[in-house]
Amino acid sequence: MADATPLKVLFVCSRNQWRSPTGEAVFRNMAGVAVRSAGTARDAKRKLSLADIRWADLILVMEDKHASRIRAEFRQDVSHKELHVLDIPDDYAFMDDELVELFEQKAGPLIFAAE
Repeated sequence: MADATPLKVLFVCSRNQWRSPTGEAVFRNMAGVAVRSAGTARDAKRKLSLADIRWADLILVMEDKHASRIRAEFRQDVSHKELHVLDIPDDYAFMDDELVELFEQKAGPLIFAAE
């Protein structure tokens, strides 16, 4: 199924500095999956946009506060989206081994289930 549409996964944290870019990097080369990352904070390296929400099939956020902010800001557009909280605290640097492992354990099954 080489011509199948990829599952579009959006990783969201606060500043798009450590966690969400790591999630994007971990799953970037997975067959059948397209990934993006963004942040909810005003000073995020890549600020979450309506285009990101509309693009995504699956939205994976790090904490409850990210889910709440997305639901408040993009209420209509996110209402029919699959959104999951991964419960990954802001305790890791980019591509930290433990963080990569957390993504594999928590995001991997959600991505495989959605494919």
